[in-house]
Amino acid sequence: MLEKVLPHAMLKAKPNLELRIRTLKKYWATVYDMDRATEKDAQIATDIVEEIDVED
Repeated sequence: MLEKVLPHAMLKAKPNLELRIRTLKKYWATVYDMDRATEKDAQIATDIVEEIDVED
């Protein structure tokens, strides 16, 4: 994954960086799920489109 994003970076800490990226994605997913459960400040594309349609 990291090689696709930074092909010429020659990073030696590749496994550690990829693990950290996966961990951050998991944390963001958890925060997103909590926001969706409480419906506070959580919007997806369909929510935004519905709001725009209501305003028009």
